[in-house]
Amino acid sequence: MEKRTRNLGDLLTLIKYPPITEKAVSLYGDRQYTFIVDKSLTKIEIKYVLERIFNVTIIHVKTCMLPQKTRRVGRFVGKKSQYKKTYVKLKEGDSITDLFN
Repeated sequence: MEKRTRNLGDLLTLIKYPPITEKAVSLYGDRQYTFIVDKSLTKIEIKYVLERIFNVTIIHVKTCMLPQKTRRVGRFVGKKSQYKKTYVKLKEGDSITDLFN
């Protein structure tokens, strides 16, 4: 089994966007932030990239694979792609202020 190594530039493209939902915004007060990431990223890679981007210390990473959903438009039925969502908890005193820039 070969070991995968990626550089920071490759990993930056795999962090897609932070979802702006009611649940995600309500977690900001508890220093928890949500991101949609590529399915191939591991928790260690997610932690490494987000610590380098935002200059914060992450103490916990949770990930979940959201299911593939059926989408219907008129008589046409299709599938929405499956994606990975990650929740990160920051160290006391840290926050991500440049999230929407």
